[in-house]
Amino acid sequence: MHSSVEPDKDEEFVFLDLCESVEDDAEHVPELMHAAESIKVTDRPTKMTDTELRHKDLELHRRSLQAVTVEPADRESCIEFHDVGFPLKSVESSKKKKAKKQQNVYGTPDATVPVSQTCCSGCGALMHCSAPEVPGYLPSEKYTQLMEEGTLNAAICQRCFLLIHHQKALNVTMSKEEYRKVVSRIKLEKALVLLIVDLLDIPDSIVSDLPQLVGKNKRIVILGNKVDLLPADTENYLQRIKRQLAQYCTDAGIPTSDHKDIHLISAKTGYGIENLITSLQTSWKYKGDVYLVGTANAGKSTLFNTLLESDYCKSRASDVIHKATISPWPGTTLNLLKFPIINPTAHRLLRRAERLRQAALQTEEDLHPDELKRIQQFRRQGYLVGRVGRTFRVQQPSRKDIEFDADSLSFGVDMKDDHTGNLSHEPAVQMELSYNEIKDAHWFYDTPGIMKERDILSLLTEQEVKTVVPTHAIIPRTFVLKPGMVLFLGALARIDYLEGDHLCWFTIIASSRIPVHITSLEKADSTYQKHAGHTLLAVPMGGEERMKVFPPLVPQDLELQGRGLNTAVTDIKLSAAGWVAVAAAEGERVVLRVHAPEEAGVHLRDPPLLPQIVNMKGNRVRKSPAYKSRKPPALFDASLSTRGERKRR
Repeated sequence: MHSSVEPDKDEEFVFLDLCESVEDDAEHVPELMHAAESIKVTDRPTKMTDTELRHKDLELHRRSLQAVTVEPADRESCIEFHDVGFPLKSVESSKKKKAKKQQNVYGTPDATVPVSQTCCSGCGALMHCSAPEVPGYLPSEKYTQLMEEGTLNAAICQRCFLLIHHQKALNVTMSKEEYRKVVSRIKLEKALVLLIVDLLDIPDSIVSDLPQLVGKNKRIVILGNKVDLLPADTENYLQRIKRQLAQYCTDAGIPTSDHKDIHLISAKTGYGIENLITSLQTSWKYKGDVYLVGTANAGKSTLFNTLLESDYCKSRASDVIHKATISPWPGTTLNLLKFPIINPTAHRLLRRAERLRQAALQTEEDLHPDELKRIQQFRRQGYLVGRVGRTFRVQQPSRKDIEFDADSLSFGVDMKDDHTGNLSHEPAVQMELSYNEIKDAHWFYDTPGIMKERDILSLLTEQEVKTVVPTHAIIPRTFVLKPGMVLFLGALARIDYLEGDHLCWFTIIASSRIPVHITSLEKADSTYQKHAGHTLLAVPMGGEERMKVFPPLVPQDLELQGRGLNTAVTDIKLSAAGWVAVAAAEGERVVLRVHAPEEAGVHLRDPPLLPQIVNMKGNRVRKSPAYKSRKPPALFDASLSTRGERKRR
């Protein structure tokens, strides 16, 4: 199945939890987004119960959606689904492929159908079929069928499906003002704040003035995520990164007096997660709700999903609550997703400690084949790998989630083979948490990610974002340049070595899918004009047509002082795309000129995050400025076994 949407159409959304009222004449507003403008937001929101907030959300959403003018669907603006055999209104395609006809199935909105009380399990938006531009939308044909079958709570909205299965990145933005309105609700609660930071993008991924947003009396725990992607330049590199992270947070106004509140983790591979859970359960215990905050693309949704399947979540909740949508495109969470936190009683902590002790003694031969396969896979993707287990797991009947699928989503049933060649239709198993399980529960919330003002990802297409954002362990690439030479990092940035008496080493910490090209200063301009957007300088992609809309490169002169051939002077940071570590002879004066889009947010980071990274280079390639790359071995963290982690510190 493949689908297409209007790529240039922006989505808009409103945070209803903070809305006070809607004008009575909302029905006179011609469009949904104009109706949202009539919502008044109080400067100082009052404390409300979850039930009251829930009813207010539903009422405001219904009133907004009622403002949509019911018009005949324009066939050209409809979402088009190519599902062979899908039993809805279809049009015979004029094109033939291998003598097999293809059907074009159109899903249409219907503003007359009431809004549901069910939230999308991927992004948290209310499910409806009124307007495709609004998060939580499903085509009316699918929406009404799911409502009749009573299986809407197992579905995800159209937008989440496109992100998960087709990597369709829709244009979604969030201003700092909107983010502040969402996070400001924490001020009124007794809550713990987890600030997740993208280590590949520090200090820019640190939310500045966070204490003013959540309240100065709040305890804030710092989580340095994506540590699995960073190569080890020295034996104690983790401790050094933790110290630098603490300093950057202090500079941003976030208190970090207790280094026990700083954790280096990998939400993807599980490294450091068990230690984080133990710390939260022994220090915060069960005092109140926990909020996960951070910038877009820092890994919040990935961490939310990992903790959902851990000892931090109530044992049965992971079978009822769906996982959050994960995508390399920033801004995939549109509302507050949550799961109930388990109460860490003394008995539970004792049982958990025993499980961790036994897990630390296990060897690879003792692991289940599925667990061993997962670890081996993550070892190929990251330098640090961990295990996240369950102590209080309650086995539930197996269930297949209903997604945006031609059969299961349309009919709201699970399709099973009865070994006779026919498909049997059985109602999906519905599971819910009981009243006693949630009446006094504290919750873990995943908040929307704030979009940074200057980020190179905002300039890229969805395919380019997937190319630029690192998903595997970064293998550093080192090049040696003499004065008069130029280094291209795709067509995203260019570094000119203008002045210096000796050679200079440039180590690139970025996705290996971004091509690097070395040329002379005389040929640099013509090389960019000829190859930007093509294979040689393939990011951005799309040739001349793509480069016409890509911002021009703006030059910026830098003067550096060498600190030795084995130590980087500084990091030339290209926002979320990575950085280039520069090393020169001690006392050497080096003049560089960096060209990059003004919106990319290029700046220097001193001290460098990995100052000894140049020493990881292999032998120099004959008659080339490049060095062979070396990838350090992965480290397996057996959760409670601190012996292996001490070696890295």
